[in-house]
Amino acid sequence: MKTILVPTDFSPHSENALRAAASIAKNNDAKIVVVHMAGIKDSHLTKEEASTALESVFYLKLSEKRFAEFLDKSYLEGVKVSEVIRKHKSFTELNDVAKEHDASLIVMSSHGSSGWEEMLIGSNTEKVVRTADIPVLVVKQLVSDFKIDTGVFASDFSLENTEAFEKAQRFFKEFDTVMNMVYVNTPGPDFRNSKEIDEVLFKFFEATGAKNPSEEVSKVAIVSDYTIEGGIFMFSQMLDADIIVIPTHGRRGLSHLLKGSLSEDIANHAIVPVLTIKL
Repeated sequence: MKTILVPTDFSPHSENALRAAASIAKNNDAKIVVVHMAGIKDSHLTKEEASTALESVFYLKLSEKRFAEFLDKSYLEGVKVSEVIRKHKSFTELNDVAKEHDASLIVMSSHGSSGWEEMLIGSNTEKVVRTADIPVLVVKQLVSDFKIDTGVFASDFSLENTEAFEKAQRFFKEFDTVMNMVYVNTPGPDFRNSKEIDEVLFKFFEATGAKNPSEEVSKVAIVSDYTIEGGIFMFSQMLDADIIVIPTHGRRGLSHLLKGSLSEDIANHAIVPVLTIKL
């Protein structure tokens, strides 16, 4: 992990992400690239302010000023930090910035949302989770020292998840974190009996090249709940987990509005940090 990307709107919530990124950078000898999408209209760049100059010039000048204030933090001491200002219209284009800087992780914050606003508009965090090709770490609360002792990897263990599983393994190993695996069994068309679940798990670990797939199967906790999200949260709370890691599909448009995405729901509603890994 050499480069960490941190998108910011200069709000207190985005500073939570910056703190977490700083802690990760120090422990991994990584650098941080902080990016502000100046084309995004938010409450921190008001109409009253914009009326004093041409909008494009004003946004750039104001962003530079905000960067100076935002990055003047003692916890960044010893960390190499660079700033990027882009005039993109939305966070969906953040993936391009990540590619340009060869970033291996995006760290961002989210305070969550609910109801029609979440369904029809969605948050910038959800847009990044859907579109980013690299893992996205979503933090909700102030993290002064990003230390994760206990982690949860949640999956349906279908074969398409093998690469995400391997990335999750590397992540947990990098942070010296205990990896707890969970499969949530729900009522309805996706319900499986114990034998069927064991078969799915065995094929999965066989595909990952595990020396003893049966032994790996025994390490997966089987949780029954009415929803997958509820099962993951229940299991994580039982373990007092420090992080949840979950694979994600990149859904866009109408399919997202109608069906939603489990990974986005988890990232939006979880209290503990959530790492999403795109399939």
